[in-house]
Amino acid sequence: MRLWSLHPRHLDRQGLTGCWRESLLAQAVLAGRTKGYRAHPQLERFRAQDDPLDAVGAYLAALAEEATARGYRFDRSRIDCSPAHGEGTVQIPVTDGQLALEWRHLLAKLEHRSPERWQREHALGGPEPHPLFMVVPGSIESWEREPA
Repeated sequence: MRLWSLHPRHLDRQGLTGCWRESLLAQAVLAGRTKGYRAHPQLERFRAQDDPLDAVGAYLAALAEEATARGYRFDRSRIDCSPAHGEGTVQIPVTDGQLALEWRHLLAKLEHRSPERWQREHALGGPEPHPLFMVVPGSIESWEREPA
């Protein structure tokens, strides 16, 4: 499961659709609808929120917005708690070290599977965070498992 801290606009088609599927799985775990993945470390930051389902709903909503901008049709009715645009959800802190690690990880993936997108993203010089997250100083997050 990879719930990117990066803005969905950085993801290629495979990354965006994969993140959507995995985020829906995260939502099911947080809602108690599945027994698998309950101990997944990336869920820690959602569980730490006052309303984990609202937080994951806001995460999913941003993915759906990016999908719509690209002409994809993600079924928004699958979002359990879809917040009103820009309202209600408190931003979750993410460290700049975590964002940097994910950026390197994404660029490595893009270089192999989406070279044109890699060129465009690599030229940016750095990532923008997912709208749910606010960047704070720090190393990688305690729940991160360094990618191979």
